[in-house]
Amino acid sequence: MPTYILLSKLTAEGRKTIKARPERIKEVNREIEAFGAKVLQQYAVLGPYDFVNIVEAPNDETIMRVSVEFGSRGTVQIMSLRAVPVDEFIAMMKK
Repeated sequence: MPTYILLSKLTAEGRKTIKARPERIKEVNREIEAFGAKVLQQYAVLGPYDFVNIVEAPNDETIMRVSVEFGSRGTVQIMSLRAVPVDEFIAMMKK
């Protein structure tokens, strides 16, 4: 399955939710899995983003649906990036 990096930035409403209920983060992971994706790794980070998630999904459309669904709630902004393993990238460049 393709791998994606989701960079998440909480809105003011999202920060309130996480402060009141930090376990909400794990609930969101289960919601992502309901779309057919799987959270492989998750990090809270410092800097312009609040979370970095490494996710597997069957296709780009699945990740687009995840990003739109969660973004429409008004609690998070997500930047989605397709990640290509370096060995695959090198093989593509040799074609």
